[in-house]
Amino acid sequence: MSETKVRDDICRLGRSLFERGLTPGSSGNISVKLDDGGHMVTPTNTSLGFLDPAKLSRLASNGRLLSGDAPTKEVPLHSALYQTRGAARAVVHLHSTHSVALSMLPEIDPRAALPSMTAYYVMKCGATALVPYYRPGDPAVTEAIKGLAGKYSSVLLANHGPVVSGDTLEAAVFAMEELEETAKLYLLLRGLNPRYLSPDQVADLLKTFGLTLPEHGHE
Repeated sequence: MSETKVRDDICRLGRSLFERGLTPGSSGNISVKLDDGGHMVTPTNTSLGFLDPAKLSRLASNGRLLSGDAPTKEVPLHSALYQTRGAARAVVHLHSTHSVALSMLPEIDPRAALPSMTAYYVMKCGATALVPYYRPGDPAVTEAIKGLAGKYSSVLLANHGPVVSGDTLEAAVFAMEELEETAKLYLLLRGLNPRYLSPDQVADLLKTFGLTLPEHGHE
């Protein structure tokens, strides 16, 4: 894929996420891994709704800024997912309301922040890990993500927001949207004893679509 197409896709999808209220103000960031091992990244202190393709941060494989504005301070977070998720070609990090709210609840299992509520959550997100709170841009979050050993494509940062990787930018965005909607469902149904997918139903999805879940990710 050409760099021009990557730039346009980041701006188009970033605007879509912003306009639907999925990440307010100048929060959130997006990156795409390029064929040469470098990355295209959204700049720091920039709204996803008003990105300029020419100002996106073009990073070399060693992280050096080659062109564009200074990159988001969350680059270490993105790098950790690329290093541990071999198939990852894009990473999206938002401050979406329901996912942030979910990350603050006391009952959340760090190994599976959400139960298997819907087929599409299982298919697009698998299971979602929860990592402890770190201040935005703290390099320690890199070690926390690496500690997941690449088992999770979707992660909640406590009191901060979700981060999702995908084999394409669209896949990462779609999975992020599914995570946010599932978090919303969880909050709506909290305390109402809803029916979740049964272990057999989850196993059928995994077999049919060739998926795997981390240990405990289906409980």
